[in-house]
Amino acid sequence: MSKRIEQIKKLIDTDKVYTPEKAIELVKKTSNVKFDASVEVHVKLGIDTGRGDQQVRGTATLPYGTGKKKKIAVFVQGGSNEEKEAKEAGVQVVGGEELISEIGQTGKCDFDIAIATPQIMPKLARIAKILGPKGLMPNPKAETITTNIKKAVEDLQKGKISFKNDDSGNLHQVIGKVSFENKKILENFNIFIEAVRKAKPTGVKGIYIRNVSLCSSMGPSVKVGI
Repeated sequence: MSKRIEQIKKLIDTDKVYTPEKAIELVKKTSNVKFDASVEVHVKLGIDTGRGDQQVRGTATLPYGTGKKKKIAVFVQGGSNEEKEAKEAGVQVVGGEELISEIGQTGKCDFDIAIATPQIMPKLARIAKILGPKGLMPNPKAETITTNIKKAVEDLQKGKISFKNDDSGNLHQVIGKVSFENKKILENFNIFIEAVRKAKPTGVKGIYIRNVSLCSSMGPSVKVGI
């Protein structure tokens, strides 16, 4: 371990739970990469991942975005108004059956998030095994199945994110960049945590949010009290 990393780790008391404000300061101080690192929130949930009624899934609009521009794909019927709306909104990947066939043949998905109209969803079943494992399958809970394509695209461009727990009952979400002002990271953090609270399944008993931590890309973890 380098002396620099040792010095960085000394800044954080691993037994201490910090306020969000102090945690953000420490995350920025301990970012030791040469690029503009992402700021990540990791949430340990008290859910039973084996139960379908305890899956946590939701959306939130981060007022300052994540600092990363997401490439959006829109699946619509060819020649429809929705196709026109998507292209006018600047979406680069727009298509219907031809796009579905291309993905089915190549297995390649050159986008970060997918939106679809209800009409095209049955045809997406052909590539569900490709989109699903990548977390790209449009879903009503993530509000990515819609007839209002224009609004859905605009919301994503403004900083709308969707989240869901992993197999270990954890949530992982980027809420900004180290270069962001502290207050902007804090506001994004608070809005995300509030969305997680609202997404609590009714079947969960006991402590729902067990612990929260913040870190930068490849940086040390800082425990946060909420």
